Amino acid sequence: MHYRSDCRYFRGHLPCRPHKERGVHCQDCPEFRKRKGRILIIKLGAAGDVVRTTPILEPLQREYPDHVISWVTQFPALVPDRVDDVLPLDTASMVWLRNTPFDLVINLDKDREACALASEVKATRRLGFVLGRDDGLPHPVAPGASRDKYVTGLFDDANQACTLSYLQEIFAICGYEFQGEEYVLDRPEPAPEFDLPQGRAVIGLNTGCGGRWTSRLWPEKYWEELARDLQDDGYAVVLLGGPEEHEKNERLAGASGACYPGHFDLPTFIGLMDRCDLVVSAVTMAMHLALGLGKKLVLMNNIFNPREFELYGRGVLLQPEQKCTCFFQPRCTNENFCLETLTPATVGQSVRDLLGTS
Repeated sequence: MHYRSDCRYFRGHLPCRPHKERGVHCQDCPEFRKRKGRILIIKLGAAGDVVRTTPILEPLQREYPDHVISWVTQFPALVPDRVDDVLPLDTASMVWLRNTPFDLVINLDKDREACALASEVKATRRLGFVLGRDDGLPHPVAPGASRDKYVTGLFDDANQACTLSYLQEIFAICGYEFQGEEYVLDRPEPAPEFDLPQGRAVIGLNTGCGGRWTSRLWPEKYWEELARDLQDDGYAVVLLGGPEEHEKNERLAGASGACYPGHFDLPTFIGLMDRCDLVVSAVTMAMHLALGLGKKLVLMNNIFNPREFELYGRGVLLQPEQKCTCFFQPRCTNENFCLETLTPATVGQSVRDLLGTS
């Protein structure tokens, strides 16, 4: 039986998408497109950073419509279906990557393992970051945007002085100008069902930020007060979080009367967030999921450069009245915790302002 291994949909070890969907064979397939090359994106983590890197797919696929795009990551479930080949960071993927030539490798991580992979893979052209040949350390591929992004990771004052968003930075590394391209996030199908309370709008309160980054944790008593106030205003309040927030969210649900459906696997969690009209969150994966789902967002930030976030005109960024001096620190080092000066009243008013019900 005839087959076309030069088609961009051809996989070699599995049936291609046109065959699975329509039963066509290569000799009479109306969707045949000659593969012109391969592109590799290396963005291993963190989970939220994987989501907020997805806007780069728009200009890439516009410029290279007949190239197959592979993406290697520690969070393959967060890479959208429009990527041809999603690879987990494992031994099987490494064996294949070391034996596959690419026209372009884009590495947007400055971690050593990502830079080592970007250096090792056979590629005609590389963008972003690689491993130095002589010192085993991450380095920018070339002067310009890659070097600028590299320097902001070395010096806190350079990071604080940066006026570009993360998306402007990575687009520049790839030779593009960011023009408001949206996150690309697949919704689970079928959509999971939840028995949520009714109200003027559903407000999701994402109460955690991971056990390592306690410098970003808003006080639990503030979450309780905010949940009570929003419900008094007629909103439906849903508590969001993962296993690390489970006990806290159970306490908050009992104290405030807010709805807590529980914690779920990633697709179900995305489905739950999709039921929300607005999300309140610190800088976490959930914040990026909310943006990817097109939700309104109240973002609480203290330890990061506020200019790095793109909220697409759907959100507001709040910072504490007390200036935070723990830049990029996982633990607060001050005698007084700055986030205690960001009050529930301030956050609640931002919710009302965004929903147009103030």
